[in-house]
Amino acid sequence: MSLQSPAEADLAKLLVESLNLEGVQAAQIDPDAPLFNEGLGLDSIDALELSLAISKQYGFQLRSDNDANRRIFASLRALSAHVEQHRTTA
Repeated sequence: MSLQSPAEADLAKLLVESLNLEGVQAAQIDPDAPLFNEGLGLDSIDALELSLAISKQYGFQLRSDNDANRRIFASLRALSAHVEQHRTTA
């Protein structure tokens, strides 16, 4: 497992808290593991909830009609990189 960067650790905490992931510790999320299916097992409803939490926390919207969503949500590392590139709040 790769180590999480500080930005990835913050996003992992948001992910666990906003989705109420029982039995999952934010620090234990592999930043390179898939978020969906065989990874954390997230589904499309989780993606919507996470998008809302990211919008509130980081000040920008993730759109459901974005063709890049598969890449953006591929892993914690990919999502964190996208958030860091587009965030409007510190």
